[in-house]
Amino acid sequence: MPFALLKFGINKNFPFERHADLQAPKALGSSYDVVIIGGGGHGVAAAYYLAKYHGITNVAVLEKGYLGGGNTGRNTAVIRSNYLTPEGVHFYTESVKLFTQLANEFDFNIMYSQRGQLTLAYTDAAVRAFRQRVEVNKHFGGHTELIGPTEIAELIPCLNMHPGQLSVQAGLWHKDGATARHDAVAWGYAKGATQRGVELHQLTEATDFIIKNGKVSGVITNRGTVHCGCVVQAVAGFSSLLAAKAGFRMPIVSYPLQAMVTLPVKPFLGPMVSSPAHHCYVQQTGRGEIVIGGGSDPYPLYSTRSTLDLKESLLASTLEIFPFMANFRLMRQWAGITDMTPDYSPVMGLSPVENYYLDAGWGTWGFKATPICGKTMAQLVASGGKVPELIAPFSMDRFEVFRQVNEMGATAASH
Repeated sequence: MPFALLKFGINKNFPFERHADLQAPKALGSSYDVVIIGGGGHGVAAAYYLAKYHGITNVAVLEKGYLGGGNTGRNTAVIRSNYLTPEGVHFYTESVKLFTQLANEFDFNIMYSQRGQLTLAYTDAAVRAFRQRVEVNKHFGGHTELIGPTEIAELIPCLNMHPGQLSVQAGLWHKDGATARHDAVAWGYAKGATQRGVELHQLTEATDFIIKNGKVSGVITNRGTVHCGCVVQAVAGFSSLLAAKAGFRMPIVSYPLQAMVTLPVKPFLGPMVSSPAHHCYVQQTGRGEIVIGGGSDPYPLYSTRSTLDLKESLLASTLEIFPFMANFRLMRQWAGITDMTPDYSPVMGLSPVENYYLDAGWGTWGFKATPICGKTMAQLVASGGKVPELIAPFSMDRFEVFRQVNEMGATAASH
């Protein structure tokens, strides 16, 4: 078998498709029907769905860095839909469904792996909250159930069931929990979009806007000015800063969110494990590394630096769950910038500026929403501003009319 695989790999007649066909750098055009600011997963996904399903190809995606170089490449690649609110569960369930078909959609391997996610409950209050989440998830087609200590021990034999004075009472088992290679998702969407005529302009920063009579008509960049029919903002942690340039404020505060990974070890952990009580989550990649993540930093900052204090506290919490991991060696640490809203749900849809559309406020769960964000934002643009029903609850004016969608505590982070 290895020799046959080697022969196949060096065969000159093998139809190998290079990723260089994304697009060579080119001059920025003078006008586009749609300008998407942000070349992460959400931005290129919206461009892809606009081109493939709505026939809108006169689109420019502007990225101040490089493709997928922001939060898309700085997360822990978790995909799930076990949220708290009906609006949130419905939204993310649709995203999970799209993720399962992306490799076929792109004809490109995104390394999607359904592993399941186990969230641990150590108190009676946590168990009661999990029961509610189970019912909401089931109502919208998610595969989530409450399991007891015996089942948990069988599922993950190496888990410490009695850390300190606490004992694991139950677990929220989310069968749909999965991972995918985050940069591959961005590449797949970008490849599909550019092959259909969308232009991807990297190292192109939006510095200001042309707005007349409350309507956007152009974007000023470090490479010149482009006129446009509409603008889509998808810049994650920098959402509030870009909105300020467009002349309005967003209910968003940005915080660093750090994660880390160990050197590879032999496979021992199938499902992803999260503990809200310890503010951390752990998963093992296909290459054997242990990915560790948790809550965001407790202070606002537009920086992706790593810190020793977060590393120490996060590792201490991890060792409460898996004590034997004290012998593992840490390989690297990184951070992204999370754009947090007061209710920990996104801001999607219309803005105070006409033809200026928002895809923001993702906090710690932007990657898992990538496909459904791209699809619904494309629908919004193609319809001329008619907000899809699925994202209507996430409008920015919900804070004015007190219709928050509270997802606080929906993950193993400091929410």
